Amino acid sequence: MKTTRAKVRFASVAGIAAIGLVLTGCSSGGSANSGDAQNGQDSRGPITYVQGKDNSNVVRPLIAKWNKAHPDEKVTFKEQSDQADQQHDDLVQHFQAKDENYDVVDVDVVWTAEFAAKGWLTPLTGKMKIDTSKLLPATVKTATYNDTLYAAPQTSDGALLYYRKDLVKTPPTTWDEMMKDCSIAKEAGIGCYAGQFAKYEGLTVNASEAINGSGGSVLSKSGSPDVDTSDAKAGLQNLVDAFKDGNIPAEAITYQEEQGRTAFENGKLLFLRNWPYVYNLAKTDGSSKVKDTFGIAPIPGKDGTGASTLGGHNAAISVYSKHKATAHDFLEFLESNDTQKFFATQGSLAPVVGDLYTDSELTSKLPYLPTLLKSIESAEPRPVTPFYPAVTKAIQDNTYAALKGSKSVDEALKDMQDALKTATSGNSN
Repeated sequence: MKTTRAKVRFASVAGIAAIGLVLTGCSSGGSANSGDAQNGQDSRGPITYVQGKDNSNVVRPLIAKWNKAHPDEKVTFKEQSDQADQQHDDLVQHFQAKDENYDVVDVDVVWTAEFAAKGWLTPLTGKMKIDTSKLLPATVKTATYNDTLYAAPQTSDGALLYYRKDLVKTPPTTWDEMMKDCSIAKEAGIGCYAGQFAKYEGLTVNASEAINGSGGSVLSKSGSPDVDTSDAKAGLQNLVDAFKDGNIPAEAITYQEEQGRTAFENGKLLFLRNWPYVYNLAKTDGSSKVKDTFGIAPIPGKDGTGASTLGGHNAAISVYSKHKATAHDFLEFLESNDTQKFFATQGSLAPVVGDLYTDSELTSKLPYLPTLLKSIESAEPRPVTPFYPAVTKAIQDNTYAALKGSKSVDEALKDMQDALKTATSGNSN
């Protein structure tokens, strides 16, 4: 992932999916030529910024600030839906139409390689170069394809475990410890644990974290699919067993980020795996019943801290933009310390500027930042491949089948392995 800067944007997350090691992406050919990327690099004027739904009211105030300082280079906000798949498809449609009105686009980190391979993103080199020296190295990698920077890291993301500190004094550090604590949830008459288990991008994230956190990987060290292993089986089996015994409530099979957040805020869950954006909402929503009774910890794994997904979003300049000089300056504005602090305080979004995680002003307001930095630094790298849609579909389809009981774990992983081989070869539809 939402995906959010919107409530769901970074959660969907988000969108978002981590699978073991970086896939070696090969270009699928560009639909734009180098001339498109060069056009307008000296031109200034009004531009449009495209991003998912701004439920947390982060984007509008920032654009108002920019427009006040740049009356001749105003930014118009084009707001998409809060669904990652719909956001992706909308961008694809407008890129294919060579729409010059989609100047700066917000892209989930797993879309960067796909869009760059198709020639839709302006390389951030030469006049378009931006300074990445202050940014977390992991975030720069998500914006890089074939050793070229194609986007500006805008926000990062790492998974957090939200827990009821009034019921659990010490958060679990392993999956088994968390499952044992489910007896506390049963005594309290609430659900134990939930993540994101609906059949969408969030399921890829949760399945990958379960596999990685059990010592397995979706990809081997050589970059080939590697889910047909005992460790991968142990990870997926953990989720399947938790559904079977009720430690994950049955209704969680429909949960995306917001459904889980709402259940947790309503006091119906002991533990919730979700993104940092939940913190601000759980503390400030008038309907939240856990404002003063929840804590935050790293997600648990087999022997300790689990392997989070590295999430987040990047901002990229369309090759079809006519005012790339303005678009470039807007990228730098998004990466400024002031903007990054606003992302964190207004939307509980993870900064991409490393120094902000030890900024006393921020940590006093957002005490989870050190935990979040630990999550980001231990996160598994994202797949860099132009075939990502087929990769995530392979994970989603087979994980969902195992959770629903229509496939055994062994069958699901074997089918996932075969589908991943097809996806990464570029032969899938």
